[in-house]
Amino acid sequence: SSAASDVYKRQMLTNRKGCCMFENLQGFFASTTGQMITVGMIVVFFALILIPGKGQKSKKPDAKALTVSALMVALAMGLNQLTLFRMPQGGNITLLSMLPIAICAYLLGTRRGIMAGICLGLLDLIFHSYVIHPVQFLVDYPFAFGALGIGGILRDHKNGLVKGYLLGLFGRYLCAVFSGTVFFGAYAPEGFSPLTWSVWYNLTYLGIEGIITVIIISLPPVKKALEGLKKQM
Repeated sequence: SSAASDVYKRQMLTNRKGCCMFENLQGFFASTTGQMITVGMIVVFFALILIPGKGQKSKKPDAKALTVSALMVALAMGLNQLTLFRMPQGGNITLLSMLPIAICAYLLGTRRGIMAGICLGLLDLIFHSYVIHPVQFLVDYPFAFGALGIGGILRDHKNGLVKGYLLGLFGRYLCAVFSGTVFFGAYAPEGFSPLTWSVWYNLTYLGIEGIITVIIISLPPVKKALEGLKKQM
């Protein structure tokens, strides 16, 4: 998860200007009402996955695409719990937790990959909510996770999964850098500008997980299996 640690959360809510407004916003997303609204948004985005793509002959709702997307989102949530290293100011190195959304985009296309990523981001909001500003909410949750699906535009290229994963990872990285610079820049160490600190801080954990993932999906048996699955889809 890209959410900050509990200690860091308390520091941010206590020290930032306008903390009362931020506390109310965080409280809303942590409340039953806020979570019900979030669940409603997840249902809407999953419903959008059912809509057939332009290249599909059948105009009926695509249950197979919904099933695959739901499985990939569930797998991503599960892998997100397998934390290899937790960063002190938010962000974790997990075991391939970003890969399932890249696979979803690789199998089903960009639109569905982005929708699945947004669903994952909203689920992460339910379990790890940390919201201090409406723009930060958008950037850290639906935009950051949805960006993992943009790699679908490269799905038909040679090594399309690897290229697509890296493109999606870069999209999420840009979101993390923006959020870290604008909303958490005050916590940059002395001698670092907010932008410089955010660039290097987020590169650390996202880069390491990215390298591990690329190595694994480049293994011939894994690559062959995923290419075969794509042909079947």
